[in-house]
Amino acid sequence: MKSFGKGFLAGALTAFGAVAGCVFAFKKTVVEPIEEREAVLDEHRRRALRKRRSSHQG
Repeated sequence: MKSFGKGFLAGALTAFGAVAGCVFAFKKTVVEPIEEREAVLDEHRRRALRKRRSSHQG
C-alpha cells in the first residue's frame, strides 16, 4: 500500500506540474502579446488626443 501512495502522489504532482506548465506557456505566448499590443495602442490614442487638443489652442 505504501508504494501505491507514493506512486499516486508522484503522479498527481507530475500532472499538476504539466498543467501548470501548459498554463504558463499559454499565458506567455497568447495573453502577454495581446496585453502588450493593447498598451501600445492606448499610448498611441493618448498621443493622438494630446495632439488634437493642442492643435486647437492657438
